[in-house]
Amino acid sequence: MNKFSLKNRIAFYYIISAAMLIFVVFFSIYTIVSLTVFNNVNNEINSEIKENIERIKISENAIQLTDKDDWMQGEHNEVSVDPIFLQLTNSVGTIIEKSENLKKHTLIFNYKVLKNKETNFKLSGKYVRQIQVPLFFKNKISGYLIVAVSLGEAINVVDNLKNILFILFPIVLLLLFFVAQFIAGRSIKPINSIITTSNAITNDNLKSRIELPKNKDELFILSQTINNLLDRIEATIDREKQFTSDASHELRTPLAVIKGTLEVLIRKPRNTEEYQQKINLCISEVDRINNLVDQLLLLARFENQKQSLNIEKICLNDCIKDAIKRFENKANKRNLTLIENYSNDYFVETDIYFFSIILNNLISNALKYSKDNGRVEVVIEKIKSTTILKVVDNGIGIAPNELDKVFNSFYRTSNSTNYPEIKGTGLGLSIAKRLCAILLIEIEIFSEQNNGTTLKLSILDKF
Repeated sequence: MNKFSLKNRIAFYYIISAAMLIFVVFFSIYTIVSLTVFNNVNNEINSEIKENIERIKISENAIQLTDKDDWMQGEHNEVSVDPIFLQLTNSVGTIIEKSENLKKHTLIFNYKVLKNKETNFKLSGKYVRQIQVPLFFKNKISGYLIVAVSLGEAINVVDNLKNILFILFPIVLLLLFFVAQFIAGRSIKPINSIITTSNAITNDNLKSRIELPKNKDELFILSQTINNLLDRIEATIDREKQFTSDASHELRTPLAVIKGTLEVLIRKPRNTEEYQQKINLCISEVDRINNLVDQLLLLARFENQKQSLNIEKICLNDCIKDAIKRFENKANKRNLTLIENYSNDYFVETDIYFFSIILNNLISNALKYSKDNGRVEVVIEKIKSTTILKVVDNGIGIAPNELDKVFNSFYRTSNSTNYPEIKGTGLGLSIAKRLCAILLIEIEIFSEQNNGTTLKLSILDKF
């Protein structure tokens, strides 16, 4: 069975089911016809019994025929196509009269038969059916009337029907098998399309898609599901390729700076101040590489495994105070003002570690792209069952056509390139976006070029 193709397996199971159903139907037909035929025989015998009992006169000591000539005439005195046999006996089975067509034969007498019961036996090599009827006089059996008819025609009808059904059964099953194969072949045609398309898909060719069947059945859903899966796989591979390309580019830049600086140092002897200056530049680039690697590892961690979240009730006010304290020195160096804008204590249920990374990235980004002597404001407010947290700066802003790209890995806005002193990897918002997706937090960005940017977090209450 395991070697059968799917088409043949479907046809085979269909035939098994059809065979059982056809067998039940044929058996029912055979049974009904048999019962009907033999019931007609019984009715014929009973009719003959009723007719002949009227010709019998029963007295205390004798049983005699009222009209013997009528008894002997017609169908009872010759062997016809469907003869009727009559036999009259006394109470002990001694034959009083019998029809001429019995000749030297006699019908079977049974002492134990007290009711009208059918009995089949062979008479002159042919099957007959008889019914033995007791004859009463004053509640005492005085004799018996035995009537029999030939079963030849009935048996022929039943046997012919049986032979026809036996011949038809395998023929019908064979025809149904070919029909089932044809139908199964058409039914699984989309599966062949799935196989062909799947074989055509490689790392270099992820564009092929399965043609959807016209009927919206299970195969339509399967084809659609596989197409959706291919879309996700293609998107993932494209992201991986882009990620690898961007990561290589970002790592190559500081390494090139370090290599160039060291090559300059070894060309000729230099004074201590020059050595310190170049070494500090290399250290700065190494720190940049370390920071970049940490962020790349964090992104890979989000991409390749599901995080085990530690959801707990936290105070947003405390998280903001910790984050602002962490960036105070950086803000003071550029004379930036960090402002906390909230009047109440706000609590949310989330993972404090991941949420701290989000908050740190947003504040770090706001400080990085703020102009000197500017301000960064952290606002908390409550709207119905949603807690809103905003990080607002009055920095260089983002062009409208770039707002939908700022959450992509390594993407840096064109506006930021006008400020070479602003260093960055383009990963901060990408990490924040992915962590928000894990924590089911909605993140939005609003910006106006040269007037500042607002990052908005919407946290739905869970308690």
